[in-house]
Amino acid sequence: MQIIISPARRMQTDTDSFPTTQLPQFLDQTRQILQYLRGLTYPEIHQLWWNCSDKIARPNYAWVHQMDLQRDLTPALIAFTGLQYQYMAPDVFSDQELVYVKEHLRILSGFYGLLRPFDGIVQYRLGMGDRARVAGTKNLYQFWGQRLADQLYQENDLVLNLASQEYSKAIQPYVADERRFVTCRFVEAVAGKYKQKATLAKMARGNMVRYLASREATTLATVQEFNIGYHFVAELSTPTELTFVRDK
Repeated sequence: MQIIISPARRMQTDTDSFPTTQLPQFLDQTRQILQYLRGLTYPEIHQLWWNCSDKIARPNYAWVHQMDLQRDLTPALIAFTGLQYQYMAPDVFSDQELVYVKEHLRILSGFYGLLRPFDGIVQYRLGMGDRARVAGTKNLYQFWGQRLADQLYQENDLVLNLASQEYSKAIQPYVADERRFVTCRFVEAVAGKYKQKATLAKMARGNMVRYLASREATTLATVQEFNIGYHFVAELSTPTELTFVRDK
C-alpha cells in the first residue's frame, strides 16, 4: 500500500534534523519548471501565485532566481510545516516508523512531481493547481501527465489517498485495470448532513499517517481501525471511499 498526501504552502529549511538520502526522481522536469518560472516577469508570476501579497511574492520571486536544486537540501518529510505535517509530527517518529514512511509514504508536488520522504528539496512556491504553462502545456496536470501515477503504481497496486482534491487529480485520471485508488474522507454531522471541513481534514490526515506508521499498516482493514478523533462508518463508505465520522 502506498499513501499519498499533499504538500504544504508553509515550508522550512532544516539541513540538520534528518539526512537526505537522494534527490527527487523527477528533477529534470523540476528544472524545466524552474526555467519557466525564471522566464516570467514579476507581474506574471504574481498572478500565477493567485495575487498573494507583495510581502510574500517579492521574496519568493527573488528566490526563484537564486535557488539551487542541489544545495542546502531539506528532506521532504520535514520541509513542509503546514497543519497536516504538524499533526503527523515526523520529528518524533521512531526509527521503525521512519522506515515505514520511507517505503510507503509519497508526497505529491506541483514543483517536484512525486516525492519520497527523504528526497532533498528546497523551499518553493507552486501549487499543482497554479496555472503554470510549462513546455507549452495548459497546466501542471498536463505537464506531469501520467508519469506520476505510473511511478506510484510501479511500487504498489493499492494507493491510499490522503491528498486534497487539487493533488489527487494528478493521479485519479490514470487509475485503471488493476490499479486501486481508495480515498479517506473525514466528515462531521452538520444539520443532518455529513460535511468535510478543510482544516479538520488536514489534522485528521496528519493523524492518519502517524497512526499508519505506528501500526506499519499494509491493508485497508488496518486503515479502517483508525480512531483518533474519528471512527470508520461502513454504511457511509464504498470500495473506493472510506468515510470516517468525527467523534462528538
